[in-house]
This record gives sequence, structure tokens and C-alpha cells, in this order.
Amino acid sequence: MSLTREKAQLMSASEIDRTLVRLAHEILEKTKDLDKLAFIGIRRRGVPLAQRLSRKIETLENRKIPVGILDINLYRDDLSTVDVKPVVSATEIPFEVAGKDIILMDDVLYTGRTIRAALDALFDHGRPARVQLLVLIDRGHRELPIEAKFIGRLVQTTDIEIIEVKFQEIDGMEKVLLVERAAAGA
Repeated sequence: MSLTREKAQLMSASEIDRTLVRLAHEILEKTKDLDKLAFIGIRRRGVPLAQRLSRKIETLENRKIPVGILDINLYRDDLSTVDVKPVVSATEIPFEVAGKDIILMDDVLYTGRTIRAALDALFDHGRPARVQLLVLIDRGHRELPIEAKFIGRLVQTTDIEIIEVKFQEIDGMEKVLLVERAAAGA
């Protein structure tokens, strides 16, 4: 019995790729000093996003943008409701955060709580010069005053709808779905 049902496919693999190309160009247009730029993906689906955008910029500009991986599990404000023993994966940031222009990346921006946790985790590694946020999907419903500078697509959702991003690297498929929670007892 499924707890969700698919309502619509919002993006195909080719639409995701075109969106990432556009985001790469936006980043280049809005970044003054590429030498200070670094990407940090929030584990899980922010990581392939950061890695792909780094490769796209490398193709466009012939320069590598460093990529870090941030695990936020111990920084979540809902930690006690997630699990008794949360799974903590390694944070891997192979560069100095201090003084960098960081673009923090995640697949979906919803309440803003994940990003708040990510900022707490990030600042434990140093004080960047600037932090900006990039998301593939912004679905609204913010509970905290957080907004993305770079947005792949804005999708208005209801409280019972969920955005599911599927990346080849993690899910073995490539698409963005709008799903709906099944009614209790249905």
C-alpha cells in the first residue's frame, strides 16, 4: 500500500539538465570572483546538484569550482522526532570555508528548516564571506525567513503535496514528481 500517489511529472531528465545549464549561467553572471566561489551540497540530493553544476561551469569557463558535501542530521531541530539514533554521514569539505563565496545547494526548498540546519553546520567549518542558496524547486510554505538566490523552478503546492526529486546518482532515474499523500484509511 502506497502512502503517496503521483499527481504529475514536473520535470523530465532533459528539463532538469536545461534548468541546470540556465542556473550555471546565472551563477556566472552574478559572481564577481570565481576564484572565491565554492559549492556545498546538502546531503543527499543537494550533492549531485552541486557536482553537476560544478561540471557545467567547468565546461563553460574551463575552471573547476570546488564542491563540498554537508551532512546536517545532527543540526536538525526535529532530531528527536526523526529517529532515536540518526544516521550521520560524513561532511566532506576539501577547502577552507573562511572567506569563500559559498553557494549552498539542495533539491527542494520548503519550510526553510533544512537550510537553517545547514547554515549552523556550515558555520562550524568557518566563516564564509557570503552564503547564497540554490534550489532546484522552491515550493513555498516557508516557516523561517529564508529565500533562495538561484531557483530552478517555483512550484506552488498544497500542504498534502510533496515534491520528489529523483537523480540518477541516487535513485537510478531522473525526474521531478508532484505526489500527494494518500488520505488516511484510503
